[in-house]
Amino acid sequence: MDQKPQIVIVPSPGMGHLIPLVEFAKKLVLHHEFSATFIISTTGSVLSRAQKSALEILPRDINYTFLPPVSFEDLPKDTRIQTKLSLTITRSLSSIRDAIRPLIESSSTVLALIADHFGTDAFDVAKEFNIPPYMFFTSSALQLSFLFDLPKLDQSVDSEYRDMPEPVYIPGFSVLVHSSELPEPVQDRKNDAYKWFLHNAKRFVQAEGIIVNSFVELAAGVIEALRAEETGKPPVYPIGPIIRTSSSSGADRSELDCLKWLDNQPSDSVLFVSFGSGGTLSYDQFNELALGLEMSEQKFLWIVKSPDDKSASGSYFSIQSSRDPFDFLPKGFQERTKCRGLVVPSWAPQVEILRHGSTGGFLTHCGWNSILESVVHGVPLIAWPLFAEQKLNAVMLTEDLKVALRPKADENCLVGREEIAKVLKGLFQGEEGTEIRERMKKVKEAASMAVSEEGSSTSSLSELVLKWKTSHK
Repeated sequence: MDQKPQIVIVPSPGMGHLIPLVEFAKKLVLHHEFSATFIISTTGSVLSRAQKSALEILPRDINYTFLPPVSFEDLPKDTRIQTKLSLTITRSLSSIRDAIRPLIESSSTVLALIADHFGTDAFDVAKEFNIPPYMFFTSSALQLSFLFDLPKLDQSVDSEYRDMPEPVYIPGFSVLVHSSELPEPVQDRKNDAYKWFLHNAKRFVQAEGIIVNSFVELAAGVIEALRAEETGKPPVYPIGPIIRTSSSSGADRSELDCLKWLDNQPSDSVLFVSFGSGGTLSYDQFNELALGLEMSEQKFLWIVKSPDDKSASGSYFSIQSSRDPFDFLPKGFQERTKCRGLVVPSWAPQVEILRHGSTGGFLTHCGWNSILESVVHGVPLIAWPLFAEQKLNAVMLTEDLKVALRPKADENCLVGREEIAKVLKGLFQGEEGTEIRERMKKVKEAASMAVSEEGSSTSSLSELVLKWKTSHK
């Protein structure tokens, strides 16, 4: 029996990269007669519950292998996440090579190697084996457009970007972006994180194609600019929204209790509060958020993690605080809010919560997976960006799509309890909230249309699949 043509996938660390690539691989295997192998680099950290959940139930034709862990002991303790993400791949290149070699020797036809935008050094291994390299961009088309423009910006601007007096034009985007809203790694050009960001951005052009987890109707102008032939960019394939259909194992008691609690709430009445798999708040901000939720008198379901004064994204490469996150809640908070709020430690089934009829809003860190899950389920947003490109995503949500409200921070970068309460009431009770809800409903319909049989994303994926299968003949 002939072996199915194979796609090799090399994700960089983090659930935000693994989840969409797993879901993309499922589409290829279940609907397009491919097989897929994940080559997963590691840092020695224990797999998170969410990572295990993503890998445990895979179709038969998706395999995965874990590489030997890389060490970061030689790096300064304050090394940023973006540097570690890239170095995890770069320091795993020999192991990636060793993992690919038996696939080639087994007579399996490997049609493409797909890396994400932190792992472009894996392109070198692909070329050694004469495998076409592709990139899967796990964030927004807007972020992709900015990164394609970054090498030019790097050449034309001498100062720190944050000191530029004029806002930045991102090709295809109708809103001028203030420099403070640019991705976190570019805010300090002397830092290694910026150097790696720039290094990867310069290599985007080496890809045979770039797969984007977005859809034309969500970012029409930006995608048109990305596809403009005169720019010399590789072909861009918007194939989203690709999201998980489930984030629940179905066996955990806390999951069942969480969803049962939602069952007893009125329709569209609950604010879901979660900062994703990698987001943490400072102690002061954690306290203000709790008191703001209480002051708003709004129903809420809050996924709490222990605060971290050192990092907004401390959970990517380190185990979170061993202290119970409930220990940090204001004294008496749970008792005072027990009739209208539920606090869940560390994790909850996000997809099931967003799909639930009682969920009427989502306070989110603006990670791209969370945004797409909200769009697919039509849940309006409160944008609370923390790190990476999340501020840029927040600009898109609030100023372009206008499906989110964004609380304002004070001069100390702290969002106060009064501001939090005001924004929550605005989303659930105000006229602006009603308009946001209507706009999100239209975006939801556009997302559904994009992945329908005749939709723009379905067509884009078919074009990519045809390209791969034609190269196989």
